[in-house]
Amino acid sequence: MTAHIKPNAPVLDSYWMPFTANRQFKAAPRLLASAEGMHYTSVDGGRILDGTAGLWCVNAGHGRRQLAAAVERQLTTMDYAPSFQMGHPIAFDFAERLAEIAPGGPDARLDRIFFTGSGSESVDTALKIALAYQRSIGQGTRTRLIGRERGYHGVGFGGISVGGIVNNRRVFPQLPGSDHLRHTHDPARNAFVKGQPEHGAELADDLERLVALHGAETIAACIIEPVAGSTGVLIPPKGYLERLRAICDKHGILLIFDEVITGFGRLGAAFATDYFGVTPDIVTTAKGLTNGAIPMGAVFASRKVHDALMHGPEGQIELFHGYTYSGHPAACAAGIATLDIYRNEGLMTRAAELQEDWHSAIHSLKGLPNVIDIRTIGLIAGIELASRDGAPGARAYDVFVDCFETGLMIRVTGDIIAFSPPLIAEKAHFGEIVSILGDALKRVK
Repeated sequence: MTAHIKPNAPVLDSYWMPFTANRQFKAAPRLLASAEGMHYTSVDGGRILDGTAGLWCVNAGHGRRQLAAAVERQLTTMDYAPSFQMGHPIAFDFAERLAEIAPGGPDARLDRIFFTGSGSESVDTALKIALAYQRSIGQGTRTRLIGRERGYHGVGFGGISVGGIVNNRRVFPQLPGSDHLRHTHDPARNAFVKGQPEHGAELADDLERLVALHGAETIAACIIEPVAGSTGVLIPPKGYLERLRAICDKHGILLIFDEVITGFGRLGAAFATDYFGVTPDIVTTAKGLTNGAIPMGAVFASRKVHDALMHGPEGQIELFHGYTYSGHPAACAAGIATLDIYRNEGLMTRAAELQEDWHSAIHSLKGLPNVIDIRTIGLIAGIELASRDGAPGARAYDVFVDCFETGLMIRVTGDIIAFSPPLIAEKAHFGEIVSILGDALKRVK
């Protein structure tokens, strides 16, 4: 089976594709025509098992009629309404539904919701909220933002400043004063781990080092992904997140978890915050928020952060920030329908039920050619390959193409293969994933 388009396909020149080698792709394109359940169909009729939930976002699987119907109803009722100095009920309804499942425990729930249009917008919103919070409590000297090496926080200037993937930053200027913790990837001590690795909690002490270097009075917030996805599935060592939380508390630094990938059931709990039992001050989300159907993001803030800005004259705008599409009616309809699906089908916790079979299946690839590490948590997996001399990333890309042409969608970053299948997956799908990928690993030299 080939998944390439036929010679009489539409012209491809006009579309400048994101995060894509455009010339390489257009010489041998891969185009998808439809999707249902766990599968895509390519334009030439090939059936492709979705091993990545689209782009970490289609948690409830493809082609959900309930979701489409909700969006259609909203579009025909009211297609758009502004959210500046006015509102519409569905945005408030959706925020209340999200507040009910908000990350954090009963006494520390992050139930103040700010809507955005994407994960990148959620990150930049969270960073601006953190700066505004520090200023509102009389800590206006706290303008420095701390990220982490190999972190990915979208592509806004704030996100790339705290992000730590080199190619995302190389061409573009960053916010002054941003700095980074070291990443936690340590294959020498933590190779082939299921769940959290044993070694590396001490790396959280990097924040103490940055406090000593810059002064706590200059640092507004520290942002990390609880599980780093786009860089190749880096799982936090045991005790790492707890230690980072304690250091932030000690020095008055806000802690932000970027849960654009881990939110909405990916680890077997609604949020990684709940899975790890560590509550930050702000959480960013997107992707699974609407099952990928309509672009949308949401920032969850603690009442402490929110209420600190609710001072001054009642007619005063508390946060000079927002987007034309904040709380878009159709996106809210998609989000509410998505939450209904998650609740009615138990998808928020399904990864916990599947993870043992998932981990066993993926770790069965140990010993295949060029596999140097495998790491799994929840319904996520990272498979690291040895790089070819002088051609980092080339081997994994060839595996990606081979898998696509034989019926499996994977995601690659450098020489790391990442999986995050829809939460509706069954054990048989795990076997199919391992079979197709295993054959590709044997073929690709």
